[in-house]
Order: sequence, then structure tokens, then C-alpha cells
Amino acid sequence: MYHIVRNRAIYFLISLAVILPGLGFMVYNTVTLSSHTPWHLSVDFRQGSIFDIKFNETVTEDAIRNVFEQFGLSNPSISKLGADSDNLWQVRTDFLQGDKTQALLDALNKQVGALDQKQSSVSSVSAKVASEVTRAAILAVIAATVAILLFIWYTFRKAPNAIRYSVCAIVAMIHDVLVAGGLTAIFSTLFKWEIDALFLTAMLTVIGFSVQDTIVVYDRIRENLVRHRGEPFEDVVSRSLIETLHRSLTISLTNIFVMTALLLFGGASIKQFVAVLLIGLVSGTYSSIFNAVPLVVAWEERDLLGLRALRSRAMPAK
Repeated sequence: MYHIVRNRAIYFLISLAVILPGLGFMVYNTVTLSSHTPWHLSVDFRQGSIFDIKFNETVTEDAIRNVFEQFGLSNPSISKLGADSDNLWQVRTDFLQGDKTQALLDALNKQVGALDQKQSSVSSVSAKVASEVTRAAILAVIAATVAILLFIWYTFRKAPNAIRYSVCAIVAMIHDVLVAGGLTAIFSTLFKWEIDALFLTAMLTVIGFSVQDTIVVYDRIRENLVRHRGEPFEDVVSRSLIETLHRSLTISLTNIFVMTALLLFGGASIKQFVAVLLIGLVSGTYSSIFNAVPLVVAWEERDLLGLRALRSRAMPAK
């Protein structure tokens, strides 16, 4: 039988190699950005305005940008939605009062192209609403983490050292959040990605992906501890991983194919959301197999990297 968990030092080093650059960019953004956050924030988390504007003719991004700059908005985030023929644009800016908003729309209509008034809209978020959204986002992540911890502990309460399963699942979940958040910080720096409410949805979904496969393997470990009573714990865990590996990879690969198709052919407005989901799904599959379960074994054997066990196996028998 192949013992997957014996090589856990390699798996942990791979995780560090992915997480550390992302953490570096998160620190860099926190120091350099005016918001002092790891990412560029959209108007969902800071006061600002979103213009969804549809023109009746083909227009250019530069023409739109010039109008916004005339109103003192020097760095608007402009993206095209849908197909080229739709002439639908989204512009994110600093917060504008109602009278200035209408004046800006009139300027777009005169200087850029005729607006479709029925399909154009403006939504604004004040500083107070933005702070409430941010607080709600933090509370949602904390609540999800606590709920997962309690659920796993209760489900595996009859297994030996049940709390270890919960803690290791949370560590793997944090791993996935750091991977997704770190890579998003890199893209935020390099490609000016902005974090909006969809990012929170993606991160909560990543948490769900992370725990899903972990619980399946944990459940098989619990069953095999009874079936193979007296067998070394590491052997039971490796057996359980192998027995559930096919199911985990099949489900994950199916989801990865769907996410990849959405990323390649989906609308521009959801590409960032799908990219975060795809990163989290890949990370969640990896961490369930190569982080969460090996951590349980490491805790049981009091040997984080498996070096002591490796040395004992390398010693010649007397």
C-alpha cells in the first residue's frame, strides 16, 4: 500500500511556496494602498458609484474616460460587458452626489454617444453602507469558521481525539483562503483587480469546497479505525485516502472543467469571480488530501514533517 502521508514534508513545502508570495503581495498592498488593505477595494467596501451605461452606438473606452476625468475622476475603473455589439459598459468611480451624477450622464450622452436611458443606471454606496458591508463580511467568515469547527467536532465526537479533526480541517481551510486571497492580491497589484461583494461569495464557496472533501476522508478514516482495529494509525489513514481518492478527484475535476469553461467563455463581469472559485477549488482539493489528513497523522505521531518516522524506517533492523 502506498503511504501518501509519509511525504507530508514535501506537501507542506509546496503549500508554503504558493502561500508566501501571495502573503508578500498582501503586505505590500496593505502598506502602499491608501485603503491599507491587501487588495484594491471596489465600491462595495468603500464609498463610491457604479455606472452601468448602454450606448446606442459603438464608443471607445478613451472617450468615456475623458468625460469622467472632466468631473475630477482621474482613475475610473472601466470595463466592457457582454459582446462588442451590446455597447454596454460599467464604470466604477469615487462617490458622486446626485446632481453631479446626472450632469455626468448628460455629458456622456452629448460627448460620447447617445445613451439608452432605459438600460443605463447608477448605484452609489456611501461610506456608512460600505463600512457595514465590510463588517458583515468579516462576521460571515468568522461565523462560517466556527460553524464548521463545531460541526466536525460533533460529527466525529465518538472518534479518538475528535477535536484534532476539526482543528486540522480549519488549518486546511485557512490554507485555501490564503492561497485564493494571496493570488488575488497578486492579480490586484498586477492587473488592478478590485474586490467586491462577489469576492466574499467566492471565498465562502471556497471554504465549502475546502471542507467538503476533507469530511469525506475523515468519515472513511473513522470507519476504517473500526474495521482495521489494531492497525497503525498511519496505515489506516493512507488506506482511507486511497479509497476516497477516486471520488474526490472525479468530483473536483468535473467542477474544474466547468469553472474553466466559464472563465474562458463567460461574461467579463463574472471572470474574476470564477477565477477565484477555480483557484479555491484546486487549492481545496489539494489541501484536503495533502494538508488536512497528513496534519491529523502528524498530530497523532507528534512528528510534523515525518522526519522522525523516516529516520526510524531508514535504520537497519538489529
